[in-house]
Amino acid sequence: MEDYSATYNMIHFAVMAIEASAKKIDISGDEMYHRLKNQDLIAKRLFAYYEQLHTQSISYVVDDTLETLENWEKEDKEKQ
Repeated sequence: MEDYSATYNMIHFAVMAIEASAKKIDISGDEMYHRLKNQDLIAKRLFAYYEQLHTQSISYVVDDTLETLENWEKEDKEKQ
């Protein structure tokens, strides 16, 4: 039961971060999800650092998510 609850909390947190980040830059949650998924940012950032991030304010999480996404997308473009 404990694993289910922890997984649920992480998914709920990720959904909240995705939707709030999308809202801040005025795009759909679906578009934000796909951009984050393309960079594997959901797993490598939101889930991997869940313990640290979920204790922060939503505005901090949104700013961190958007800054990370921008940096990772920029790095991808530079590699191509």
